[in-house]
Amino acid sequence: MASANNSKYPLVLIIGGGFGGLEVANQLKDKPVDVLMLDKHNYHTFQPLLYQVATGGLEAESIAFSLRKNFADQKNFRFRIAEVFKVNADKNSVTTSIGEIDYDYLVIATGSTTNFFGNKEIEKFAMPMKSIPEALNLRYLILQNLEEAVRTPSKEDREPLLSFVLVGAGPTGVELAGALAELRNHILTKDYPELKKEEMKVYLVDFLPKVLGPFSESASKAAKDFLTKMGVEVLLNVKVESYDGNEIKFEGGKSIRTKNVIWSAGVMGVVPEGIAKENIERGNRLSVDTINRVKGTENVFAIGDVAAMITDETPKGHPGVAQVAIQQGKHVGKNIMHIINGEPTEPFKYNDKGSLATIGRNKAVADLGKIRFQGFFAWLVWMFVHLISLLGGRNKVIVFINWVASYLNNNGGNRLIIRKFEREELPKKDKQESKID
Repeated sequence: MASANNSKYPLVLIIGGGFGGLEVANQLKDKPVDVLMLDKHNYHTFQPLLYQVATGGLEAESIAFSLRKNFADQKNFRFRIAEVFKVNADKNSVTTSIGEIDYDYLVIATGSTTNFFGNKEIEKFAMPMKSIPEALNLRYLILQNLEEAVRTPSKEDREPLLSFVLVGAGPTGVELAGALAELRNHILTKDYPELKKEEMKVYLVDFLPKVLGPFSESASKAAKDFLTKMGVEVLLNVKVESYDGNEIKFEGGKSIRTKNVIWSAGVMGVVPEGIAKENIERGNRLSVDTINRVKGTENVFAIGDVAAMITDETPKGHPGVAQVAIQQGKHVGKNIMHIINGEPTEPFKYNDKGSLATIGRNKAVADLGKIRFQGFFAWLVWMFVHLISLLGGRNKVIVFINWVASYLNNNGGNRLIIRKFEREELPKKDKQESKID
């Protein structure tokens, strides 16, 4: 087969350096192919710990790892910082910020972004948390509002600064709600003796009737009980109507005055232009066959959050979790080599290794197949799994030391405002025309 990069080997182009993209590249190590990875950043982000960056428990560098360094010993691997604008499947090329790049095989591993479901006002004022820059923006917003609350003499005026509303009771919302509750319960009056713990309110909101929807009933109940005991007000079967930066309103008339709304109520796939609309499923995901090949193409694959493998066994596709991306990445790497060697491909079968979520110190839930448990042991399992999953020995050591120190002194890391976060205010008459920051 003629190579797209004037090499004797076919070029496998991977868009995205997340969990899935890493596994495709790893699988192709020492294989007779050239691998080129494109990403907007030169690092891999360990997204499950973003909430700890947002609340000051960890520094951003400890959950990020250089993509070049990770593949330093892989001779057939290259990396470029680039943004992909369009896939030209008819020409076997992609249009990027660094020019047009030809490929022999394309793997789209672009992941997902926050889904505001078309509500431009909420998109303007609510805080997402899907990347390190977004997590840092959230950290600075939280700390700036606490600092402003100290300077605000009126309890009524302090209320929106000290009210935190998390929309979406999945793992991200639950873990962030727990972290904010711990900040309120153990740190607030140490750092800000002028404030009272009772003034800081943490709300977890979801339109579903349970927290941690995909988890077992026992895990969901335990998580809600943990949160309630920590002082989080859990509001279920509640749908958000609007948020203008000062007040969030819900269907039914309830409202909360707040300058802190964190949105984790949904995600949508990040799909480059050029893919036929009929191949895009609900949630902006690419329709793929049983080997993760984008339907209507011969050599374009999609994995992880951006892929929708709709079968009788998975009518809604696979869950948007790291293990799906990791397993699909390995499988696609193997199947690309099968195709190159003229061998039969193998259909993808997901091996669900279970789900974990932490709520706070000594509090977590674990659904590991038929084995389900909650509390301290689940918390230890959660820490162990996340620690060994981090890239880089240095990162593992730093995170472990941070966790041990936080556990011993109950002080939750450094809360530094390195740069000011400024959110553009929007004139009321222009609210419907607002755009994302």
